[in-house]
Amino acid sequence: MSGPVDPQKPVVEASPADNSASDLTHRSLRLRIRQQEILAELGVHALQGATFDELLNQTARLTAQGLEAEYCKVLQYLPGERRLLVRAGVGWGDDVIGKASVGADLASPAGFALRTGKPVISNHLENEERFRTPELLVEYGIRRAMNVILQGDGSPFGVLEVDSRSEGEFTEHDVAFLQGAANILGMAIERQRYERNLKAALERHEILLGEINHRVKNSLQVVASMLRLQSSSVEDAEMRAQLGEASIRVMAVGRAYERLAYDGQLEKIDLVLYLRNVIADLQATIQTCKLSFEAPHAILVSADRAISLALVINELVTNAAKHAYPDEGGGPIWVRITEKEKHNIVVSIRDEGVGMPDGFDPAKSKRLGTRLVKALTAQLDAELTQCSNEKGTEFELLVPLDAAKCV
Repeated sequence: MSGPVDPQKPVVEASPADNSASDLTHRSLRLRIRQQEILAELGVHALQGATFDELLNQTARLTAQGLEAEYCKVLQYLPGERRLLVRAGVGWGDDVIGKASVGADLASPAGFALRTGKPVISNHLENEERFRTPELLVEYGIRRAMNVILQGDGSPFGVLEVDSRSEGEFTEHDVAFLQGAANILGMAIERQRYERNLKAALERHEILLGEINHRVKNSLQVVASMLRLQSSSVEDAEMRAQLGEASIRVMAVGRAYERLAYDGQLEKIDLVLYLRNVIADLQATIQTCKLSFEAPHAILVSADRAISLALVINELVTNAAKHAYPDEGGGPIWVRITEKEKHNIVVSIRDEGVGMPDGFDPAKSKRLGTRLVKALTAQLDAELTQCSNEKGTEFELLVPLDAAKCV
């Protein structure tokens, strides 16, 4: 309820002009708020990983909404033709999108924005004297237009243009909104450029790594074949056996490297899956013994550590298969992995054979296989111990999942 009217104070009635101005101010404020919401929405679309064409079309649609215009288009610069192609847009016919183009010279509004980086407002195209009006705008009866550059970190992609057939004027506030939309789109375009370049570089890298792996594997096969040929031509039985063992070790390195290549060239690989495949390869070469592999869920380690550990297992399993069951023609061999606290694992290689010879000290042995195991254990920064069992032999290797000494 209103209070009493002061008779000493004149009553002033609002004029229609005042009401009209107030309405215009509220409408303008609502439009500016909507424009800020649209810029936020465009930013979200850009971050959500929309496809390139979706991003262009969304920008055109939302920009037209924000400026209450009937038309908007994304113009892509074609350097070879010195033209600007209508790559995406809203309001235009099917004969325009992807087909129509405008000049990219300074006499064209879009061309001027592209080459100078300055926005262009043409509120009265029928009276425009600074630039020629593109035939496309004349054909669609466009009366006013704005153009801003689409600029990324690299060369300009093109121009973002908004067009209207209605009367009125685009203002500096409208230019700010249009440039904001263009900047968001430009950053998204540049990001996609980087992603495409990165993907191409990764593909080239994978192809190169694959070729290197192929050559390494072939080279190791050649070395192993040469050792076998040399072994067959040597009369000394001990030398022949040593050459044969060297050939087997070279092939073991080749198999480990090949299995690693199959795991996708990742910095971290699944050790359990990798060793499962290595054990399967060993089983194919060791016919007299049954190999069993036990391990928990996936364990991620670096590729270098996986290879070193695979070679240690290869030596210990091969040695067990050769010496554990001399009178039985073979038997079981177990390889087991268990996890320890503080990012360590224990790898156990166990058999139920005749055991180690009395007085045998692995630390003092000069056998090549033993020296290899010692060197690889040191490289892994691991600890190798021989466990006391009533039957057979068991070695346990305590391995940190990450270690500074691993090279």
